[in-house]
Amino acid sequence: MITTALAAQRTAAPGQLLDEATIRDTFAEGLGRRFDGARVLALIPDHTRSIPLPQLFPLLVELLYGTRQLDFMVALGTHPPLDEDSLCRLVGISRAARTTTYRHIGLLNHAWDDPAALAQLGTLTQAQIQALAGERWHPSLGGDVPVRINKLALEYDHILILGPTFPHEVVGFSGGAKYLFPGISGAELINVTHWLGALITVLDTIGVADTPVREVIHAAADLLPTPVTLAALTVEYDGLSGIFIGDHLTAWRAAADHSAQRHIIWVDQPYRRVLSVAPPMYDELWVAAKAMYKLDPAIADGGEVVVYVPHLDTVSHVHGANIYKIGYHVRDYFLKQWARFQDIPLGVIAHSTHLKGSGWFEKGVEQPRIQVTLASRLAESDCRALNLGYADPASIHLADWQGREAEGILVVPKAGEMLYRTRRS
Repeated sequence: MITTALAAQRTAAPGQLLDEATIRDTFAEGLGRRFDGARVLALIPDHTRSIPLPQLFPLLVELLYGTRQLDFMVALGTHPPLDEDSLCRLVGISRAARTTTYRHIGLLNHAWDDPAALAQLGTLTQAQIQALAGERWHPSLGGDVPVRINKLALEYDHILILGPTFPHEVVGFSGGAKYLFPGISGAELINVTHWLGALITVLDTIGVADTPVREVIHAAADLLPTPVTLAALTVEYDGLSGIFIGDHLTAWRAAADHSAQRHIIWVDQPYRRVLSVAPPMYDELWVAAKAMYKLDPAIADGGEVVVYVPHLDTVSHVHGANIYKIGYHVRDYFLKQWARFQDIPLGVIAHSTHLKGSGWFEKGVEQPRIQVTLASRLAESDCRALNLGYADPASIHLADWQGREAEGILVVPKAGEMLYRTRRS
């Protein structure tokens, strides 16, 4: 696919955010009147991603008034669907406004597990995936992979992706075509891409723009006939520090480069203990595990990360049963006993290894690189069954952790987005 110049872009100075007028002007420049008379499907993230949708949703509806049809779909991947109240909260409107001001705008969920909701675009052959994976390919990735996507993606004239870009544990940097695959794709490609990322490991993936997983996603996106425009965002705090609008390759690359400048905190020495405080938007361990992923590269061998999520009482609404079957383990625990786990979805095994982190499995003994401890509403017995450490959240006081960096102890008050990495890694 040939990349083109960006239709619009703005970045704020370091430590600053874009003001409302600049945001409006940038979106107007990049999107205004571009889709007049067209049917447009806009893909957006769910509540587990930081993005000021209550600000951007009405702006996009206003700017795209000339469309023949404008609908928004939450690119859930395998996350649970949102009910009507949650959809309204996501975009910052009331139920009354949903049926009046915005009655002509669709708010949709992706349904990854409904075959009737999916259409097949083609196939990525085993040979293609093996070539893209390179030396990281493993027979556990399986054979040919059908590329299925929400069939609505084929029923519109244009797809507009609106989403943030952050360092990401599976694909290197999030955003872009990731909103297609796995955002609105079928399970097959979701599982293969996540397991490929796990084979490579978080430490060798997160914060790296050019990864085999990203190449697989782009190969799948090449099969989509519907034109795609990307509005890629870099989000800091509760606002935007960058906007990049253009084709999905060019805009994503610009956003990833900006994210690398704004979302990576470099430290001189790894920490031996980290208290990683997951925010309330992470309402199950499936997503709260990001509080581990983003700190993993900055923790010393033999160190510990305490994922502090006192509000959390669920491992995964969708995948919990399978996670409890296998627990959390290092990658080689699965690879060296593959016959035991070949019936478990690859995406679940990938999540398991991502949270547990790197390590070794030799002669039946597992040795993780670091200790992962969970301080949540999950019982100690659950944590032990899942092969995680346990801490009573009531016993943790932030003041006990603060100001101890010189001792190799760090507290991260809103974990899950900023990537911490030592300069040697």
